[in-house]
Amino acid sequence: LWARAGALCFQPEITVGRSQVLRHRRAASMKKHMIELGKRLFRRCAPLLPEKWRFSAYSKLIRCDAELSDKMVFKLAETREELEACFHLLHDAYVDAGFMTPDPSAMRVTVYHALPTTSTLLCRYGDRVVGTLSLIRESALGFPMQRIFDLGGVRQAGGNVAEVSALAIDRRFRSASGKILLPLMKFMYEYATRQFDTRHLVIAVNPRHVGFYESVLCFRRLAQHTVAHYDFVNGAPAVGAYLDLAAAPAEYQRRYGRMPASKNLFRYFTETTVPNIHFPEKRFYTTTDPVMTPELIEYFFNVRTRVFAGLRMGELLLLHSIYDLPEYKRCLPLVPDDTPRSEMRRRTHRRFPVMCPGEFSAGLPGLRRRYPLKVFECSGSGFRVRSERKLPVGVSGEVSIELGASDRSRMKVTVLRLGSHDECIALIRIDHADLAWRKFVSALSRARTHDELEEATRFI
Repeated sequence: LWARAGALCFQPEITVGRSQVLRHRRAASMKKHMIELGKRLFRRCAPLLPEKWRFSAYSKLIRCDAELSDKMVFKLAETREELEACFHLLHDAYVDAGFMTPDPSAMRVTVYHALPTTSTLLCRYGDRVVGTLSLIRESALGFPMQRIFDLGGVRQAGGNVAEVSALAIDRRFRSASGKILLPLMKFMYEYATRQFDTRHLVIAVNPRHVGFYESVLCFRRLAQHTVAHYDFVNGAPAVGAYLDLAAAPAEYQRRYGRMPASKNLFRYFTETTVPNIHFPEKRFYTTTDPVMTPELIEYFFNVRTRVFAGLRMGELLLLHSIYDLPEYKRCLPLVPDDTPRSEMRRRTHRRFPVMCPGEFSAGLPGLRRRYPLKVFECSGSGFRVRSERKLPVGVSGEVSIELGASDRSRMKVTVLRLGSHDECIALIRIDHADLAWRKFVSALSRARTHDELEEATRFI
């Protein structure tokens, strides 16, 4: 409405005089000012509008484009140059918004970026990174917003939780943010559901922007009221919200199912293919895409920033348990000699998140019962699974597991016990591991990045 008003009130006459040119420039400047003022007023007032009005206002801004410029690419940030561009873009956006004070490195880097369970997604236009966000999946280190928001209700529904964090759009592309933001949100949605094994997305967002996530992306607010001072973003206020990805398709269909294709986020998120989105290629069905080599760890967390210098003891011990290869140890601060040995032991057992379909079978020939399952966590001696039917505890049998598109394992196993809160979860012990499984687990434990998993045989 503000844009239309500006266009009507400040339409210059077509003349060639100098004064008319000056009036044209002043009118264009005034029109631009009114549009920016309108946007600011809308952002401040939108959270106060009734839900239907808010959705109607936001829906006019939606444009689902499957055909984007060939110069635009959405991918995982993997190289030093890509990560540095993302951290630099995030720094500038956070400084502009007052979410952090300027850092000498001109980058915003946190300890969560060092974790193999964090993935940084980017949008590149030509050679320039113009958009980024990070998905921080819950791990032993947790994620930022759980320090101040209660996520107990979200966790009760089951499944992995990931925080959407570090979202930034290049200021030169914010006027066309719909062309960057919506495809970036689609990339996030598909990556979380297809490759990140995530059930819930959570977010801590400034109250001025929560209306977009509620009205457009169907996030729901957490029970708490607005947090007045959120330390992770320099004391700015924050609102917590979550999205159940298992229920999201039905919610999107209800809200967008009858809208035209250009406004239909249900079809855009669940059916439309955007060629500009590139997913990491994987040999195995892993659910993380680590990219931090020892060289990148040293560069971002010791050389360019002082993130590791400010680690708490718990964070330091966890990083040592995660990065237990010798080449990583040289990049991490030393553990003090007086650290209790119980603390070290408590953090030395490594498990690997995966998403491998399989089947357990047990019984006499001709009377065998079969249980479809999905392996979601594994180690050298066993694995944990989810199944639709309760597995028989104490029973030995055979399991067949798809480790990847071309890798399969068959082993003798025993069901040890069921989950304490969910009997569809079971812990299984490996009685005899085959070569495929040994290759799989060895690669997971010794490969530094997701690219190195392609060469699993060299880790035997």
